[in-house]
Amino acid sequence: MHHPAPDTALRHKTRPSWLRAAAVALAIAPAAARAEDPAPAAVAQPAQAAAPQALETHVGLIYRPQPAPSSYDAEAAPEDEGLAGAKMGIADNNTTGRFTKQTYVLDEVALTDDKPDAVAAAKELIGKGVRYLVLALPADAVLAVADAVKDTGAVVLNAGAPDDRLRGAECRANVFHILPSRAMLTDALAQYLTVMRWRKLFLIVGPTDADKAYADAMRNSARKFALKITAEKPWTFGPLAKARGDTPTRAEAMVFTRGLDYDMAIVADEEGDWGDYVPYRTVDPRPVGGTQALTPTTWSPVLETWGAAQAQNRFRRLASRLMRPLDYQVWAAVRTVGEAVTAKKTNDPAVIAPYLVEPAFTLPAYKGVPLSFRPWDHQLRQAIIVVQPKALVSVAPEQGFLHQRTPLDTLGVDLPETTCKFK
Repeated sequence: MHHPAPDTALRHKTRPSWLRAAAVALAIAPAAARAEDPAPAAVAQPAQAAAPQALETHVGLIYRPQPAPSSYDAEAAPEDEGLAGAKMGIADNNTTGRFTKQTYVLDEVALTDDKPDAVAAAKELIGKGVRYLVLALPADAVLAVADAVKDTGAVVLNAGAPDDRLRGAECRANVFHILPSRAMLTDALAQYLTVMRWRKLFLIVGPTDADKAYADAMRNSARKFALKITAEKPWTFGPLAKARGDTPTRAEAMVFTRGLDYDMAIVADEEGDWGDYVPYRTVDPRPVGGTQALTPTTWSPVLETWGAAQAQNRFRRLASRLMRPLDYQVWAAVRTVGEAVTAKKTNDPAVIAPYLVEPAFTLPAYKGVPLSFRPWDHQLRQAIIVVQPKALVSVAPEQGFLHQRTPLDTLGVDLPETTCKFK
């Protein structure tokens, strides 16, 4: 049996009664106080913020699948051109969305002979609650859709029409242009020619309206960068780039360039019918550029810097093919929505549309610099790569071309020259 030490027992026995009473009172007081205070810990802790609500954003894509070629064409546009870029853009948005409790859904509409009306497709998407429309369509269809959905608050992202008139006299306040204008493309080529001091140009113009529009842009770029078009001729020999056998017109085409003084031939052939025929068939050995050969473009399989190689590989795994310019442009349109919604934490187009032209908005897009929209015409500023089929040749803006805002504004129509008055 345990007994306390003698001195301890003695102190306990000799402790005065009033001291023992005081000790008991002190022990009881804190307990009573705790019983009267309902939840002191809860009062001391700050209130926790409510968990963010899940946000789902639908992005619509209206495009026209390219028909399969009637004969062999090594570079025929794939049926899912543009659509595959949209799918990768949605996947990228959802990768970020997992951390921000945001999800993105693609609603695509393929225009066919049975369903050819882009306006009807846009209204169908609007009826489902879609407020972001990506269009991989020609200029007239872009204008028709923009006007049809003007009162709905929807944001239209142009990914397929390079026409300068959409950024000028026929601009629309609800349209944002993802791909470069023709002026930006030809300015990029003109800057490279200026750096190389190839100042004398031979302009060859195809028969279509698009060819003539490209030629107009090239003329303007030549004036802007002090280049000289020393000769200009229309192409009248047909689609020789797609011809299978030898024809009498080939001999005529070979002397097409005889007797001309120029440093570089510029071809304007947006359909790709004959431009690839010109290189290595000029009478004098001269380089060729424009819509074929040395080409200014938004995207190419040869681009691999600034993280582009990873994007190329991801796209190839997703689509089982190489990424084309239209794929990139649609991807960038979808990513524009994702970047803006993530930043503003809302998918309300009334908030997103004005934010897109604020300096705070930028789009990382594998171009070495962040991209942004010009407030005066809603054109996405971007670097433009100048490529030949197997290699990257240069990137515009070229070194030495300066601007008070950003060198990117040396490409295309600047604020003092714009004719855009938003409707």
